[in-house]
Amino acid sequence: MREIGPVTASSPRHGPDHDHPAHGRPGNGDDAAAWDEWYSDVDQVWSGRPNGALVAEVTGLAPGRALDVGCGEGADAVWLAEHGWDVTALDVSQVALDRAARHARHAGVTVRWVYAGLVEAALSPSGFDLVSAQYSALRRTPTAEAERALLAAVAPGGVLLVVHHADVDAEHARSQGFDPADDVQPGDVAALLDDRWVVEVDETRARAVEGGAGAHHRLDQVLRARRRR
Repeated sequence: MREIGPVTASSPRHGPDHDHPAHGRPGNGDDAAAWDEWYSDVDQVWSGRPNGALVAEVTGLAPGRALDVGCGEGADAVWLAEHGWDVTALDVSQVALDRAARHARHAGVTVRWVYAGLVEAALSPSGFDLVSAQYSALRRTPTAEAERALLAAVAPGGVLLVVHHADVDAEHARSQGFDPADDVQPGDVAALLDDRWVVEVDETRARAVEGGAGAHHRLDQVLRARRRR
């Protein structure tokens, strides 16, 4: 794990709706060079706004320590920081993190940016009151490493929020070199929840996004679970 430090400054924010589209994205997992190249193809990939599911599910929660998994260009992390959260945001793309840091400077907020994948980040166990994974390209493994890392990061009483697209055209995605079956889905995380967790939301939900690479998706699968104290 390499932390590239907190960032502060002022003016309007430009973060993303950072869901990963099936068309043209790198393959599953944490190939940092491939993600850097993908981000470098354009000046801005995502819409510049926080993900709607994050806003809907987090509004009203008492701010605490938040982890943004696969933060992309930083809109969710910046929005959380603007709403009083102490935010750690991680991604495997240095290009994305550099953009996210600029967006945080423009917004005048502090975010702790971490250059690492979720499994490799060696996060403190039970370290976060909110763990958010919005459309993250987390690799499925036989031992469910990514899913278990998400669960382990949530503090007692904290919330885990996992959101992914529910309308991916798998055949088209595979034709582009990406198999959506290789990504961790909310259902994979839900399958590991035991009596230490309370499932608060588990549903398919309509979404509407204007602009950004993921705007063509119209359905989300949303899982929100709270760890018992």
